[in-house]
Amino acid sequence: MKILRNYILKEFFLPLLLTLGVLSFVMVLIGNLNKIADLVINKGVDIFSVIKLFIYLMPYIVTYTLPISVLVAVLLSLGRFSSDNEIIAIRSSGISLFRLILPLLTLGLVLSLGLVLFNDKASSYAHFAYRKTLKEVGIKNPTAAFEEGIFINSFDKYVLFIYHVDQKKNRFNNIRIYEPQGGDKPTRTIVAKAGEFITIPDKNTIKLKLIDGTSDEPDPENPTSFYKLNFRTYFMNLNLSQLSERVVDKKPKEMTIHELKREAKKLSKEGISPLPLLVEIHEKMALAFSCFIFMLLGASLGIITRRREKTINIGLAVLIIIFYYPLFIGCEALAIQGYLPPGLAIWLPNIIFGGMGVYLTYKLCAS
Repeated sequence: MKILRNYILKEFFLPLLLTLGVLSFVMVLIGNLNKIADLVINKGVDIFSVIKLFIYLMPYIVTYTLPISVLVAVLLSLGRFSSDNEIIAIRSSGISLFRLILPLLTLGLVLSLGLVLFNDKASSYAHFAYRKTLKEVGIKNPTAAFEEGIFINSFDKYVLFIYHVDQKKNRFNNIRIYEPQGGDKPTRTIVAKAGEFITIPDKNTIKLKLIDGTSDEPDPENPTSFYKLNFRTYFMNLNLSQLSERVVDKKPKEMTIHELKREAKKLSKEGISPLPLLVEIHEKMALAFSCFIFMLLGASLGIITRRREKTINIGLAVLIIIFYYPLFIGCEALAIQGYLPPGLAIWLPNIIFGGMGVYLTYKLCAS
């Protein structure tokens, strides 16, 4: 059995490493080609800084490419075993299919546990270092302080959270602005569906034009409470003077799980919803365990399809990926908006695809 285990793992590791290397390089290059070209051509950044940015991007990319590589590798390796009738020969010798795929499932679990630590430590650190390096090489913009997916507390009195920012057009969608009142007073909240930045250079100020939203306004008869005011257009002025030596704030994806829990507790005390932070905690772990889910599902499909052709197996992997990741993104959006609990929403794709893998494995081993 030891010889068979080593043989299976050897056949699995070659396509795993090859797919991981190619896929990671392609994703880094394609996803950041325009930005890197702009750094070199328009900003005059030296090539060593660009290489440094590439290196810092890699760990975050591996978070996604490792599970995909596991899926492709298990489909290719077991697909070849099945098409060459090696599976039939192994079963004829009295070895069950479950014992055959058990080393792969164990490896999938080990990779998932390792990826939890990798996502929590290495990926978080590297992505934060990438953003700090961008600032160091001089990527400055009056609206650079407004980054999406991060609690921005660089302005006096206000804490901002923006879901989407278009820096080129100075526009944003879905913004929440919190104004803690201190003590036991409730936090004032302004919510808008869209808006834009209006820079006023001579006053070192940025005016926020908020469109279509609601604002908490003090009740004249009871200043400690608020009433909701609907607006079509709302203007706010933010002072940029304190941003000159602004420390780069960490986005949720750049925090460790410990930091996320600590920040969530802090925001809760201030009356601010920590939902994006709670979602990120579950996301780090759910993405890591997709390694095991893909191994479980891919092992059964690789045996069932009985295909040696690489294109067919890769096509099957692509089919799984185009269903899994859009579902994951959709569930993440539902969690952030508060429609589903973060724990349920983020783990739902793993539950669905893991359930499919368990069912196919059971049917395969029982046949």
